[in-house]
Amino acid sequence: MSPSRSLTLIFAVAALGLAGGCARMTPRMSAEECLARAMYFESNRSSEAGMLAVGTVVMNRLESGKYPKSVCGVVGQKNQFAPGVLSKPMGKGRDLATKTAKRVLRGARHSDVQKAMFFHTAGYSYPYSNMHYVTIQGGNSFYEKRRNATSTQSMVAERMEAEKQGRLPFTPPERALAAAVAAREPAPAVMRTPVRESRIARRMADPAPAASAAPKTMSIEDLIRANGG
Repeated sequence: MSPSRSLTLIFAVAALGLAGGCARMTPRMSAEECLARAMYFESNRSSEAGMLAVGTVVMNRLESGKYPKSVCGVVGQKNQFAPGVLSKPMGKGRDLATKTAKRVLRGARHSDVQKAMFFHTAGYSYPYSNMHYVTIQGGNSFYEKRRNATSTQSMVAERMEAEKQGRLPFTPPERALAAAVAAREPAPAVMRTPVRESRIARRMADPAPAASAAPKTMSIEDLIRANGG
């Protein structure tokens, strides 16, 4: 085989390999699609609140500076979200996930999630003391990692059930302790602005001296004498 023909064959094989590789490459995803996928595969697909909670966790991680610097990087980080989160097909519930993802990217957040960056399937129990739970949404329990955490998953579930039934809100231990301390300490005196005393009040407090006695009644004779008669 001539050198020119061999060179042509090499280029042809390389071109075919490059074309095949391009065909197998995963299309680049937008932040919206990556976020929607995390919501879809990690939450109850009919719960907008649950999807919003998952989206809030993704954005909390993105803004923390401790995770990848893009939404897709956070969602695609190894062993963090559901397997195949960026590759499996989505079905029913996709429209809700996409709609919620748009809201999150425009700034919407689930207020109960606060700054939590972790969650797991609701009802699961773990033997760690640093899991401070904040809410349960869409089949997931959301928590922060804190030293000596005081809010357990069961406490959050009890509080939410109480609120749902219209009973008194559940009081976490830290609130109960603060209330007990406040009850033991006397409340500070309330300072009030003095009220200017009215004229009537001053008269009532310091009545005017009694008027002098009325002059004695004069007889007719006295009047005549007084007038030189």
